[in-house]
Amino acid sequence: MFSRLARAIFGSANDRYLKRYQKRVPDINALEPKIQALSDEELRLKTGEFKERLSKGESLDDLLVEAFAVCREASKRVLGMRHFDVQLIGGMVLHEGRIAEMRTGEGKTLVATLPVYLNALTGKGVHVVTVNDYLARRDAEEMSQLYGFLGLSTGVIVPDLSDDERRKAYSSDITYGTNNEFGFDYLRDNMKYSLDEMVQRDFNYAIVDEVDSILIDEARTPLIISGPAEDSSDLYRQVDLVVLKLVEDPETYDKDEKLRTVTLTEAGSDRVEELLKEAGVLSDGGLYDVQNVAVVHHVQQSLRAHTLFSRDVDYIVRDGKLILIDEFTGRMMDGRRYSDGLHQALEAKEHVEIQQENQTLASITFQNYFRLYPKLSGMTGTAMTEADEFAEIYKLDVVEIPTNLPVKRQDGDDEVYLTAGEKYNAVAQLIAQINAKKQPVLVGTTSIEKSEYLSSILQKHKIKHSVLNARHHEKEASIVAQAGAPGAITIATNMAGRGTDIKLGGNVEMLVKQRTAEIENDEERNLLADRIREEVAQNRKLVESAGGLFVIGTERHESRRVDNQLRGRSGRQGDPGNSRFFLSLEDDLIRIFGTHRMGGMMQKMGLKEGEAIIHPWLNRALEKAQKKVEARNFDMRKNTLKYDDVMNDQRREVYAQRREYMASDDLSPIIKDLRRYVIEELVQDHIPEKSFPEAWDMKGLHQEIMRVLDLDLPVEEWSHEDGIDEEHMIDRIEAEAVKAHATRSALMGPDMMRMVEKHVLLTSFDSAWKEHLHALDQLRQGIGLRAYGQRDPLNEYKHEAFQMFKFMLSEMRLRTVQTLSRIQTVSEAPQTPEFPANAHYETVPESENDIIDAETLALWNNQTPRNAPCPCGSGLKFKHCHGKII
Repeated sequence: MFSRLARAIFGSANDRYLKRYQKRVPDINALEPKIQALSDEELRLKTGEFKERLSKGESLDDLLVEAFAVCREASKRVLGMRHFDVQLIGGMVLHEGRIAEMRTGEGKTLVATLPVYLNALTGKGVHVVTVNDYLARRDAEEMSQLYGFLGLSTGVIVPDLSDDERRKAYSSDITYGTNNEFGFDYLRDNMKYSLDEMVQRDFNYAIVDEVDSILIDEARTPLIISGPAEDSSDLYRQVDLVVLKLVEDPETYDKDEKLRTVTLTEAGSDRVEELLKEAGVLSDGGLYDVQNVAVVHHVQQSLRAHTLFSRDVDYIVRDGKLILIDEFTGRMMDGRRYSDGLHQALEAKEHVEIQQENQTLASITFQNYFRLYPKLSGMTGTAMTEADEFAEIYKLDVVEIPTNLPVKRQDGDDEVYLTAGEKYNAVAQLIAQINAKKQPVLVGTTSIEKSEYLSSILQKHKIKHSVLNARHHEKEASIVAQAGAPGAITIATNMAGRGTDIKLGGNVEMLVKQRTAEIENDEERNLLADRIREEVAQNRKLVESAGGLFVIGTERHESRRVDNQLRGRSGRQGDPGNSRFFLSLEDDLIRIFGTHRMGGMMQKMGLKEGEAIIHPWLNRALEKAQKKVEARNFDMRKNTLKYDDVMNDQRREVYAQRREYMASDDLSPIIKDLRRYVIEELVQDHIPEKSFPEAWDMKGLHQEIMRVLDLDLPVEEWSHEDGIDEEHMIDRIEAEAVKAHATRSALMGPDMMRMVEKHVLLTSFDSAWKEHLHALDQLRQGIGLRAYGQRDPLNEYKHEAFQMFKFMLSEMRLRTVQTLSRIQTVSEAPQTPEFPANAHYETVPESENDIIDAETLALWNNQTPRNAPCPCGSGLKFKHCHGKII
């Protein structure tokens, strides 16, 4: 009551934001005549002027009005597009590090150019993050014309680029790319061995397009770089045959579709144990004996694959490969794989080649990756429904930007049928009615399977249409370009026009590009382009009179945002349009999350076949069901993030330490400290605190010194000397270790030794970190069981992860010291090959067969870079020849 009264008097928070931004719009508009009067060269020189003013102490906020006016004028000249006033407001929202919610068709790509240009003036780089490679390339290509005109450079990050190409793109003023590419480059950079090899600069500012998709939907799955683990493909196939028999009996497992979990019942455990023994997989003991832990894991993953994942819904099989499908966009995610053996279980289920399992080498969640940016902003058509999550996780406020023109779209109430068959028949009938008056139709489905089922119904009725799903994704641009043409019918799977506007009458730019691609004569090309523009203009009038684009949803998605994205394809920029959703009691959302009262009420009403209920009450009930799912998904993401935050603290520490090591030319002081630390641990393990020499384990200490330091020291004799204690023993062992290291350094050369120390330290660090990540994965999987003992799993995880981290650091120190204690140089002469008497061979330089003396080798070590050709003339790199380290 009070909050409603306060909003009525003071306005909502959104209203207050808009009021503040709108005050600056007249100032930008007032500069327009002055900026218009500038020549192209004078307009370009404004960029240098702004940079100079920044260097003298002005802030970006001080420059905002002028920079936005300059960017808008440049856009008019280069792109032929002038920013609307509401787009100026959107640009201010993005510049201040907030999320701009702008309806579909309001020109978000153009809005981003304003804050991108302003923030790129600092020279620190701006990242524009898109949802797919196509959009990254398209936006970078189109907008680089604008930025280039203003004297700024643009780069794009897409797959299959070399490190040099990536480094060049990141050094640009503006860099476009996908969230995956940016995230993986961050992880790869922190696996490099030299600062020069890294491709990214320090983080500065990022604008995330489709911010809800990237920061909410895709945030469920972390980015993981992995390496090959032990191959167990045969075991997956054997277990798959067993589980195939098991799932025939629903009494053997319990499935919870809400939580997406499946567990064996007691009867199921007995049955699977029996089947595994028959198959020879369990040779001895019971299913849950310690030696069969791996088998239980394989059974669990295979059971999930068979009961929770469906072909053409969660994945498709193409060219003998299993490819995942993004549930929110319907696009294929080539190269992405489920972890923890689930992907292999699915491959066994579908009888395709089972790829080798992987082990995590580096990982990060999108939440923690994007929180690395000092300033972050985003834009989308649907963010308000997730405003709480954006605020809590990313500290991002959402501002709803008004449309440039009033929305004319008419949104009909949902129609709910008893069965899916009745629903699809009703959809087909409506499509036929709409098509008769040449009104274009966009039909949204939730899976490939359902889009092709609806397509088969339309084919029976001989209704011409296009299907857009993961099977036909390469046709996306061309299909969507014509989706607004008179009489066009497009069935799309959760990817309704994303990246390409559905324009009434057809997309002129796309159609001109497609139809004139093979015409070489400029005059012919221009004539055809003019005819296409005239044709589209006539078609637009026809479509407008028919009612605009009609959007039909065949099912409600778990997320209201996905429904709103589909609905938002219609009614762009003041266009007419309609939308309506069709549902049935067999739909997943109603079946799993809806109330039982809904189905009971419909059946009591005595609905006849083909009849539907249409009532606002149903809309509210469905919205409640969606809110339940969204709240549950938010809790799951928050819980995942809490665990990842524990690892993130450790990750930050490790990556910062690695960079410190890479930045240093001389790590010998650190190596000295590590050696001292390791020797102290060795001595403390064999000499109990405050004990007499008789209780010391000198035999064990001698063996450990041999193993770790490669030194044969008379520690037992030392223990009998008067006045010897723990500290004296540590000092004497360290003195001998330092002496041995100095000898190796003299032989190898100081410069070479510094290089070797850095390499060994980094590789030891990485090896220990990789094993630590694997251990954390294992800990995370089972930690939830601690709740049964009335202990908080998160606190338990934090405590044990910290202990494991301490162990990892100890292991890293040990490996570094142990490896450096065994380093030697090789100065062997290559063997002269024997040739038959009649063989033809070229003269080999004499120096190749010379044995290098120690003095010459020491000189080479000091003067020859590791990657330079060896001075001996062998043609090999120095590091692979006389500078080889073993």
